[in-house]
Amino acid sequence: MQNQLVKQFIQIDVETIKQGILKHLTYTVCKEPSTATERDWFNATAYLVRDYMAERWIDSMRTYYRDDVKRVYYLSLEFLTGRVLINSMMNLGIYELCCQALEQLDISRSCICELEPDPALGNGGLGRLAACFLDSMASLNIPGYGYGIRYEYGMFYQRIHDGQQIEQPDNWLRYGNPWEFPRPEMLHPVNFGGHVVEYTDEHGRKGYDWRETEAVMAMAYDIPVAGYGTHTVNNLRLWAAKASRDFHLEYFNKGNYFESVRDKNSSENLSKVLYPDDSTEKGRELRLKQEYFFVSASLQDILRRYLSTHHDLKGFPDKIAIQLNDTHPALAVPDLMRLLLDKYRLDWDSAWDITVRTFSYTNHTLLPEALETWSVQLLETLLPRHLQIIYDINSHFLKEVNYRYPGDIERLRRMSLIGEEGMKHVRMGHLAVVGSHKVNGVAQLHTNLMKQTIFADFDEFFPGRIINKTNGITPRRWLNQANHTLAELIHQHIGKEWLKDLSQLRRLIPLAENTEFRQHFQEIKLANKQRLSEFFQRPLGIEVDPNSLFDIQIKRIHEYKRQLLNLLHVITRYNYIRANPQDDILPRTVVFAGKAAPGYYMAKQIIRLINNVAEVINNDPVIGQRLKVVFVPNYNVSLAELMIPAADLSEQISTAGMEASGTGNMKFALNGALTIGTLDGANVEIRDEVGAENIFIFGLMVNEVNQLRARGYNPWDYYHSNSELKHVLDMLSQGYFTPQEPDRFKVVVDALLLGGDRFMVLADYAAYVACQSQVDDLYRKPDLWWRKAILNVANMGKFSSDRTIREYAEEIWQANWFHSN
Repeated sequence: MQNQLVKQFIQIDVETIKQGILKHLTYTVCKEPSTATERDWFNATAYLVRDYMAERWIDSMRTYYRDDVKRVYYLSLEFLTGRVLINSMMNLGIYELCCQALEQLDISRSCICELEPDPALGNGGLGRLAACFLDSMASLNIPGYGYGIRYEYGMFYQRIHDGQQIEQPDNWLRYGNPWEFPRPEMLHPVNFGGHVVEYTDEHGRKGYDWRETEAVMAMAYDIPVAGYGTHTVNNLRLWAAKASRDFHLEYFNKGNYFESVRDKNSSENLSKVLYPDDSTEKGRELRLKQEYFFVSASLQDILRRYLSTHHDLKGFPDKIAIQLNDTHPALAVPDLMRLLLDKYRLDWDSAWDITVRTFSYTNHTLLPEALETWSVQLLETLLPRHLQIIYDINSHFLKEVNYRYPGDIERLRRMSLIGEEGMKHVRMGHLAVVGSHKVNGVAQLHTNLMKQTIFADFDEFFPGRIINKTNGITPRRWLNQANHTLAELIHQHIGKEWLKDLSQLRRLIPLAENTEFRQHFQEIKLANKQRLSEFFQRPLGIEVDPNSLFDIQIKRIHEYKRQLLNLLHVITRYNYIRANPQDDILPRTVVFAGKAAPGYYMAKQIIRLINNVAEVINNDPVIGQRLKVVFVPNYNVSLAELMIPAADLSEQISTAGMEASGTGNMKFALNGALTIGTLDGANVEIRDEVGAENIFIFGLMVNEVNQLRARGYNPWDYYHSNSELKHVLDMLSQGYFTPQEPDRFKVVVDALLLGGDRFMVLADYAAYVACQSQVDDLYRKPDLWWRKAILNVANMGKFSSDRTIREYAEEIWQANWFHSN
C-alpha cells in the first residue's frame, strides 16, 4: 500500500529523498554533512517531510474553497499529538523510503527520531483524543481543523526527587519546531475588561458597545496534519499570545526596565503554560483569560474564513460545524452571540438559531466538581459583555422551562445557567448543553449516566439532544507505529486494509488457534518487554525480568482512577512473598506513570507513596525479581508508545460510574494486553466486543456503588473484616515504608478510613485481589493467555477513531464526504 501511495501522490524514490534531505541540510539548516549534528539531520529530514505535506496541504485547502465544503472546527484546550516525524512518514507512504535514504546517508533513524521532543500541548486523554480525531478526519477526507493554544512550556516536566513530584518548565520549543508555519499576518485582537455601553442606533434598535478594553493579540501557528492513504492534509491552528505593544521606550530610558516590558510579559503569559494552577485568585483569572483567548481568536478566524466566500450569515451553520471538546471552550457560545449581535447586528432569535445549529458539545466527566464553573464576579470584571449575554440566554431559557413546567421552582434552580450555591457562578456545562444542538457522551455507560444524573433535566427538556459517541483511537499511531513488528505480522496474514478499516482485524480470530501465529505473537511481546526493560535499566537504574508479567497502569494520577487500589494489591503481594519465600510466586513487574495536577495534594501524595513503596520492595533481597515496582517520570505520548506494546496486563480500575470512557484501555487491548477492570467507561463495551471470558472484570457495578452509598458505606467494616487489608493499611499508617518519618502517609490512610473512602477503594479491595489471582493462574497457561491476547486484538475494530468520526460526521456535524484528488 505504501509503495502505491508513493507512486500515486509523490512519485519519488530513495535517491530523491536523500537529495532532498541534503538540500535542506545545506539551505535550511546551513550545515554540511561533515559538521552536521544528529539534530541537524533530524531537522533536515523533518523539513523534507514537511515539504511533501505542504504540497498536499495547499491542494486540500484549495479544494475546500473550490467545492465550498462544510468545514468542521474542533476546539480543544489540549492536542496531545506526540512526535510527528515517523507518523507523518507513515501517513504519507514514504516511511520505508526515508529509512533507506537515511541508511545510505549513514544516519541512525532511531537516533534522530529520539531527538524530536513531544509537543507539550496537552496532558492526558482529552488531548490525545483530540489528536486521534484530527488524524481520522484527515484520513477520512473530512475538511477538519483543530484550534488550540501554542503553549510555550506545556503543563510541566515531571521529575521525581525523594519520591516526590517536582514540576519544572517543559521547554519543548528550545530548539524550535520544524513542523509549524508561523503566520504573523494572521493576528486577532482578544479583549478583556472595560465596560459595556448601551445605545440606540439610527434604526431605533438597541445595541451594546464593549469599550475601554485591554487587548491581547493572538498570532496563528499552523501545523499540517496528514491523513493516511489519502491526499488530504488538514490544519491544526494554534494561537500564541502577543502583546499589542511590546516595549515602552520611555520607561526603559528612565531606567525602569521591568516596567518597560510589563505589559508584554503580562499579555504573553496567556500562552505560557497549560492549566495554570487555579488554587489562587490570580491563577483562576489567568485560566479564564486563557480559555477566552483561544475561543475568541478561533471564532474571529472562522468568521473571517466564512465571510471571504459567503455574504449571508444565516447560512453559517450549513457550512460550519464547531465541536466543543469539554467545557473549556464553552465561552464560544456567548462569544459567537456577541459577534452576531454586536458586530453583525443580527436580531436575537436569528443569532441564537445560528449559534445552536453551529455548536455541539462533548462531555468528558460525571464528577460534579470537574464541571467548570466561573464566578459571576470574575466574569463581570474580565468579560462584562459576555456575562450580560449569558444572563440573557438564561432568561430566555428559563422562560421556556417555566412554560413547560409552570411553578416548578426547584427545576428552574437546577437548570439555571447561574448557580446560587456559595459564590454566584456560571455553570459552563449547562451553558454548553443549552447552546448546542447535540451533546454527546464518550461511552454508552457514560451517556446513560449523563442522562440519569448531571443532565437528567436537560435530557427530558431536549429529547434526543444527548447522544452517545464512544471514543476511539487511531490504529495508525497506536499499532502500526507504536508496535510496528506486530503490525507487520498482521500485514503478513490479513494485508493492510485494517489500517483504514479496523474491523478487518476480525480476520485474525482463526489465527488465535494457530500455534505458529501464537508463538510469533508471544515473541513480539517479549521483544517489546525487553526493550522496555532496557529503558528501566538505563535512566531509572531498575533491573526487571522481561519474562515476568508486565502489569501497567499509566494515566493521570487521580483518586477516582485508583492507583491506590493497585498499590494496596502490590503491598499485599509483597507481604505474601515475604511470609512464603519458598512458594512458587509468579514474577510481576508493576509499572505506574502519570502526572498529578500541581495543586492536587492527595494525588501528589499517592505518587510519593508509590515511589517509597518501590524503594523498599525493589531493594528487598527476599523479594528478588519476583516483584518489582517502577514509577516512570514525565509520562507522555512517546513513553506510552514504548510501554503499551510491552504490557501483559492493562489496569483500568476506576470506581464504577466515575470514568467517562478511557482510551488507554483501547490502546492496551489493541496491542495484545488483557484488561483487568471494573465495569466503568468503555470497559463495558470492550467486554462486549472481546467476550467476557477474555477480560478480567471485578468489583462493584454502578448500581451497587449507589446502593452501598445510599445504605451508608462504612470503610471500617472492610478494614476490620479483612486481615490482609488491615495489615496493609497498618503498614502505611505506622511508617513501614518510611521509618524515618512514620506519619508521612497517615493522611492517605485517614482519607480511606476517616474521610469516607469516597472512591470505595476498600469496598473493591477483596474482589480486586481475588481477580489478580485469576490473572496469575491464566498467565501460567501460555497457550490460553496468548489465545485470549490475540482475540483482544482481533475484536478491537469498534474502537477505531475512524468509526467515531464517521458517526460525528453523519449524526452531529452533517458534514458531507469529501473525495480527495
